[in-house]
Amino acid sequence: MYNIEADEMTEAFFPCWKAAGIHLSQQVDGGIQSWLRAHPNPPFREHLSFRLGNQLFFVRIEDVDGKVQGPGSIHGLAAAAKDANGHACILPMKRKLFGGGWVADMPGWGLLNSESGKPIDPVALITDEKIVMTPWEVQDMAVNVVRDHLEEEGFEVMSWQGHPEVDPAIWFVGKTRRPEWVVVRTARFPASSADRPTNWAAIATGCARLSTTGHFASVAVVSVNQPFQSSEEVPAPLWRGHGMHVRFDGLE
Repeated sequence: MYNIEADEMTEAFFPCWKAAGIHLSQQVDGGIQSWLRAHPNPPFREHLSFRLGNQLFFVRIEDVDGKVQGPGSIHGLAAAAKDANGHACILPMKRKLFGGGWVADMPGWGLLNSESGKPIDPVALITDEKIVMTPWEVQDMAVNVVRDHLEEEGFEVMSWQGHPEVDPAIWFVGKTRRPEWVVVRTARFPASSADRPTNWAAIATGCARLSTTGHFASVAVVSVNQPFQSSEEVPAPLWRGHGMHVRFDGLE
């Protein structure tokens, strides 16, 4: 059983969170292009997360004066970074005396290692090493494929999360203007589709308090170097930051 923080982001914390995202993006020419999490909707393990090169960074934002608290916890941050083979970071922010705006408390990236408290320079941690995507990364990518599909179809997405062992992955407002949910599963080559989970009834029961309308989404992935029609039997690795083929035929 996994416990993911479902607390809402407070109005007091939102300006701090927004300023933190702008600050981080300004550290890279052209801004951060590969955000993993850059939205203020629950559930929360980290407040912001992004990829630079072959490295992933998970960020918890903290008010150095302790007056404004963000959702989630240090434990959740550490779990998110561990699941994704990434770096858990703290970004101390401070409210300016005049104007009430928020700025990073330290120069540069302003990030600290969540365990050692030492400064982190994300760019300095990038290497040429090929890193295999973790199950969390693959699931998170698949969830974003489905989320993008729902938004393109005009649906309002209420929340989403990419933990492969937490269901459902997505909640959205359906055509009847009531909440509906989506269970997302991934398939790896040579499989071209994923199976529905065997505990579907239990998932539906757990969601019934909010909605009895659920959907299943199968997202198949394969390395860009290995088309779905490949005669090879062994799947090529999915390298972090490299291309892949994706097959998604809509909600069931």
